[in-house]
Amino acid sequence: MNTWDTFKVGYVTRRNRVFASPRFQHWAARLPVIRWIARSRADAAFDLLAGFAYSQVLRAYVESGLFDLLKSGPYNVVTIAGRIGLSEQATLTLLRAGRPLKLAEEPARDEWMLGEQGAVFASNPGVQAMIRHHRLLYADLADPLALLRADRREPTDLSRFWTYAGALHGASERGTGTAEYSELMAASQHFVADEVLASVPFRDVERLLDVGGGHGAFLRHIGAAWPHLKLGLFDLPEVAETGDRTLTDALGGHRISAHGGNFFNDSIPEGYDMVSLIRILHDHDDAPAQSLLANIHKSLAPGARLLIAEPMARIPGAEPMGEAFFGLYLWAMGSGRPRSPQEIIAMLRAAGFASARTVATAQPVNASVILARA
Repeated sequence: MNTWDTFKVGYVTRRNRVFASPRFQHWAARLPVIRWIARSRADAAFDLLAGFAYSQVLRAYVESGLFDLLKSGPYNVVTIAGRIGLSEQATLTLLRAGRPLKLAEEPARDEWMLGEQGAVFASNPGVQAMIRHHRLLYADLADPLALLRADRREPTDLSRFWTYAGALHGASERGTGTAEYSELMAASQHFVADEVLASVPFRDVERLLDVGGGHGAFLRHIGAAWPHLKLGLFDLPEVAETGDRTLTDALGGHRISAHGGNFFNDSIPEGYDMVSLIRILHDHDDAPAQSLLANIHKSLAPGARLLIAEPMARIPGAEPMGEAFFGLYLWAMGSGRPRSPQEIIAMLRAAGFASARTVATAQPVNASVILARA
């Protein structure tokens, strides 16, 4: 370690020793400003402890239909219990559990309505689809050390869902998970497309190719916002065929070109001045991810650009999402990892790109953006 690293390690060691001291905790709890900081840290620690219970309350609201019911409220407990199939006491327990989480509120005695957060969830079926989907992750995380000790090639509930049949890169119309997958992709791609549209101008782009674009959810959003764009979709042949039909119906066939192939083994279609990778890179381990970037670079003319949009690690203000959530999610999925912008930029340079830069997004929990130039 260099001198600066040694200083930082020493600082963290001393800080942790102080924070762990019962004497310091007793003293901090009695000083006005320090007391506020100490309480804030204690609240954050309890949230870590109770986080799983919070997520299960949220799941219960979704799966019971409470959000859909309460948006037309107010209703009393007797009515709600009858609608969601729980006893009155169980219903009251669930309503009260959601109250501090702002999922529900009781503006008048025994009159229940949506809370502030509940109103957001109730208005977005795609988000509710994501909440239902997370039951698979929670099942895999029932014993987190067992998950981490296991060979990543061993199937998990999550990896079984993200197969090609259930659609790692966009599903065919076969398979039991198709409906859930479609809802999930519509929600996640919508969030990412909103971040891209708010942060990346497409006025100087003529032809955009989405690699691994599934059924075209991302292209549909971008194409609707920028009607001058000619759009290309590259994915497995059966997926690209479905995406072609979907995009043609939405945007017109004169704007759409669909290309079937495997983005690791086949040449990426040429003639596009921008290529996009939307929530693709973090799905793959380092070697295949690096190979994919090199394959894309070979297809680009000098000056053409690559747009990468996905949740990333070590983003200020969104650190837990990157490494705590997506780190374990992708481990359970059996492939990939969240990477920091610095790691991705280093990979881009190794793949031959002349330059790369980050683009700020308003909601990095949904996606961060990197633009690279060939």
